[in-house]
Amino acid sequence: MGWTLATLALILAAVALFIALFRWNWLREPIDAVVSARLGRQVVIHGDLSGHVLSWTPSLTADDVTVAEPAWTPGPPLARFPRLTVALDLKALLGGRPALAFVDADHPAFHLIRDARGRNNWTFGAPDAPPQPLRPPAIRRLAIESGHVDFRDAGRRLRFNGVITSRERILGYGHGHFELTGAGSIDGAPFTARIDGGVLLGVDPGKPYPFESDIRAGATHIVATGDIRRPFDLGAFEARGRISGADMADLYRLTGLALPDTPPYALQGELVRQGTHFEVRRLSGRLGSSDIAGRVTVTEPPGGRPYLTADLASRRLSLADLTAVIGGAPTAAIRGAVVSPTQRAEAARLTAEHRLLPSARLDVTRIRRMDADVRYHAETVAAGPTPVRKVAIRARLAHGVLTLDPISLTLPQGALSGDVQLDARGAIPATTLDLTLAHAEAQELLPAMRGEAPAEGPLLAAARLEGRGASVRDAAATANGVVTVAMPGGRLRSLLAEAMGVDVARSLFLYLTRSRATTPIRCAVADFRARDGVLSLRRMVIDTGAVVATGKGEINLRNETMDIVISGRPKHLRLLRIAAPITLTGRLDDPHAGIEIGKAAPQLALSAALGALVAPAAAIVPLVGIGAGRRADCSALLAEAQRLGAPLGAGARGQRRPLNGRL
Repeated sequence: MGWTLATLALILAAVALFIALFRWNWLREPIDAVVSARLGRQVVIHGDLSGHVLSWTPSLTADDVTVAEPAWTPGPPLARFPRLTVALDLKALLGGRPALAFVDADHPAFHLIRDARGRNNWTFGAPDAPPQPLRPPAIRRLAIESGHVDFRDAGRRLRFNGVITSRERILGYGHGHFELTGAGSIDGAPFTARIDGGVLLGVDPGKPYPFESDIRAGATHIVATGDIRRPFDLGAFEARGRISGADMADLYRLTGLALPDTPPYALQGELVRQGTHFEVRRLSGRLGSSDIAGRVTVTEPPGGRPYLTADLASRRLSLADLTAVIGGAPTAAIRGAVVSPTQRAEAARLTAEHRLLPSARLDVTRIRRMDADVRYHAETVAAGPTPVRKVAIRARLAHGVLTLDPISLTLPQGALSGDVQLDARGAIPATTLDLTLAHAEAQELLPAMRGEAPAEGPLLAAARLEGRGASVRDAAATANGVVTVAMPGGRLRSLLAEAMGVDVARSLFLYLTRSRATTPIRCAVADFRARDGVLSLRRMVIDTGAVVATGKGEINLRNETMDIVISGRPKHLRLLRIAAPITLTGRLDDPHAGIEIGKAAPQLALSAALGALVAPAAAIVPLVGIGAGRRADCSALLAEAQRLGAPLGAGARGQRRPLNGRL
């Protein structure tokens, strides 16, 4: 017994002597080496190291600890801790659940950067292993005193300076919460963020950790509440929130996703993250005057290209809201919404220049950085004077090539369908358009004339164009291809038919009596050839029961003007016919119709001379139309229109042909 007591006393004395003589700083280099190897980043304890081990929560306190930047970026350390205390929970460790009892950091500083290539300095791993996000063990209590965060993202033009603190030291132990607040700029616009977490006392690794966030980036406002499934592991969380802003394209700086331009929006939904997979569920809200709902997923593998899929729908779509998608400038339609500076500038430019085609330029570098597959449909459409009933579009983006196929706009009768492809792989984007109007009715699409449709009957059209440019205006100004419009039958207002023949007496009578009389249309065909943005009227023939009219001229997409001349010949005898063509001239947004009276000068001069020299009644002789108009070869005209793509056969779409110099 005596020997046992003596041995125990000797052991206790040895332990006491070891503790008295032990210097914790002897462990600095071994700890530096182990932690550096684990993180794949140099970690150095520059100051003193002390410990307290005779406890169920043994702890180490280190002064002046730094975590280095990766080799590819110079600059200050990723993290600096003037004093850092870490305590291990032995009971949890023995139970197979590694956890830290507490972490106490005084005035830590974090320098976070992401370069233009997308590399960041907060992922870790050995030099020969793929980088991995840091996933620390659960921390039961985290105390931070006035930590500082300096964040720079070159690719997103984001700068942020924030303060991190655990309010327990101010409000009392067990009564505080985690808080990150700060401000900066994103793409030159003000950026502010506030993130609040739950009480950092007794954090249970098996229970979700709650948080709230409020982020403002220019006109974008994000408010979210959610739970991190595993505390301090941002690789898995759920959040419910709402987001609003002037243009969804502005979210590129925050998310790295090349979203389309939109009108002002206000959306809400649930965001779920599981590793590299993000999903927005129960998405709903408004884009401009249109409602929208659906589901969005994004997969973003480390070092890979983000891939977005979506299935979206609107109960009621306003076609005016789609103008923003092609670079237009919609008006704000949501209470409190702010139109972005880009949209405001584009609206002012279009108004000042009397333009219809938007000039907002596509940022091709964005769409080269992600892939997508999006389906969208609208059940009803508020289209103003355009009788569109439904819309369905599928957009696919793959390695810089955006394809809209199919595009389908359903009309009361017929549909406008086809596809558009934008190839942004080169320095200048190339756009190819192939659209067909099939089984439509002229009375539903042509603007009314004195409250009545100017024509009735089947209206068919096809457009196959290609152009180059970073905006709709630039692509249109370089367009090459064909546009064909045809009516294989129907009826035309007699007033319009007689006006094309410039039958003064007949037209005046029909106008004054507000006649609703019509005349048959045997056929009507207009064939435009586009070259470098100018649509030249290669052939135009309108064969009616009263008049055969032909046209010539062009539509200039470079300056958005038109200059078309229509000459008509009556098929039957007409009194008081003036041989002067009808003109359609001016800007596309405000065209003017007139009569080129100068062409009738010889006819009018002869009439005046005969009236003066022969007899007053003789003045009518030069004004008599003898009915020299010949019937058009409608079969040949319609066959040519069908060859150029007009859907005159049983199928809805014409056969696609390459756009080349033979068109």
